Amino acid sequence: MQKRRVTMEDLARQCRVSVATVSRVLAGQPGVRPELRRRVREVAAALGYALPVAMAGRLAVLLASRSALIDATRSQFTLHVLKGMRERAAALGMTLEIRPIDAHFAANFGAGEAAAGYLLLSPESDAQIDAAAAGERPVILVNADDPLMRLSSVAPCNRSAAALATERLIALGHRRILLLTRPGRRTIAQRREGWAERLAAQGLKADLVEEVGDWDPELAAAAIRARLDRNGLDFTAILATGDSLAIGAMLALSDRGVAVPGEVSVMGFDGLPQGELQSPPLSTIEIPMRSIGAAAIDLLRDVVVNPQAPPRRVEIGCRILERGSTGPAAPRGAAGISDAGASDAGASEAGASEAGTSGGIHP
Repeated sequence: MQKRRVTMEDLARQCRVSVATVSRVLAGQPGVRPELRRRVREVAAALGYALPVAMAGRLAVLLASRSALIDATRSQFTLHVLKGMRERAAALGMTLEIRPIDAHFAANFGAGEAAAGYLLLSPESDAQIDAAAAGERPVILVNADDPLMRLSSVAPCNRSAAALATERLIALGHRRILLLTRPGRRTIAQRREGWAERLAAQGLKADLVEEVGDWDPELAAAAIRARLDRNGLDFTAILATGDSLAIGAMLALSDRGVAVPGEVSVMGFDGLPQGELQSPPLSTIEIPMRSIGAAAIDLLRDVVVNPQAPPRRVEIGCRILERGSTGPAAPRGAAGISDAGASDAGASEAGASEAGTSGGIHP
């Protein structure tokens, strides 16, 4: 059985001090008594904690893709990840510099640059990942993964998070769950896989998919309006692969007089603050964005300290924030909801209705 990795929280508990104090000691920052500094380092060595080597004063360069920069002004996922990076870099005494990715990808890695390493945020293609892996400088993928495991990476566990959301909707009695998504990046494909796998496990069809070309609420609203005009209300719930798409779906349902959650439940994916301001407040998968940013800095530190260690793929668990946009499924045939696909759900209906007693915020 693999031994659990020692964390700063473990050191803080053992030494009976705050995590902030442990961070200052490990980063070589002032403001800690010599005897306490010595105690923290002795405990770290005894527990096998990888002490940072010469990280104070080192430069980390964040390379942000075009999609990450657009996101920073639109939905703020990037901003929350960046906040986690800044906090962790400061604790280690490092400097974080942010740059947009240059059109000539190789030019992003300056030959004579004194950077300790690079963080590649939301790369837009495997070609960018290939180019980063081909270089000699340490690179950590953020909100992405390397399919060939040449580079360490950190991202939310997209597949399990989508499965968790789907399972919750099934527990509420929903059998016709529409996936509203933007195709493209592998991380989003993993969300679709989690949705489809959970439906299949319950004997349900994963045949309701609506795709849009951008993370734009208006595009999502237009797609849902068009579907309603084309097919009627052939679903009782929507799982959107982004909060912005979920907000657009709620706009379209409101325009068509469809009650949320009385007739259709809507679940988002991000956990952005603006979801709570919707009417009704948006139920969503909460991604621990600041934790992702902090973990990225730690991965970079580990690569710098031990460049021969094998790459690691870190996936951080998510939870459901259940608010007002999700509720029990309306009876079949009520409020114009189609019976399409109902026969496929029959075998699993009894078991799912028993599971419907659980609710609230899920870990």
